[in-house]
Amino acid sequence: MMINTDIDEFVGRKLRRRRRILGLTQKELGGRIGVRFQQIQKYECGANRITSSRLFELARALDVAIGYFFDGLSSPSVVAPANDMIAGFGSDVMSQKETLDLVRAYYRLGERPRKRLLDLARALESEPALRPGPVLVNAQ
Repeated sequence: MMINTDIDEFVGRKLRRRRRILGLTQKELGGRIGVRFQQIQKYECGANRITSSRLFELARALDVAIGYFFDGLSSPSVVAPANDMIAGFGSDVMSQKETLDLVRAYYRLGERPRKRLLDLARALESEPALRPGPVLVNAQ
């Protein structure tokens, strides 16, 4: 019996993230590669290791290079951060439903509206944050 490693969990997180970005269910992804959704669940949590041939099938089904699953690893035995933590958010922002909905909507736009939206977001980002002032109560 093989014991899962940090790398298995890292690859599983990358698998889950890509599947969600594409808007696929575990059942749909399993159907694409000929396994049941339970197997996809086990891959995503790192409980089952993914063989090289299965990883190849997953990469094709998810339209990514095989290297995608290892992006962020600093060495074969040490897992580097997935770079999904954005300062000030404190969680895996790329796994949040709102983020995935926003990314999907963004890519449904044409090229020109996407550029305009990105310009707007950058402009808003550079604005000083508006902080509500103290609430004044009308004391009579």
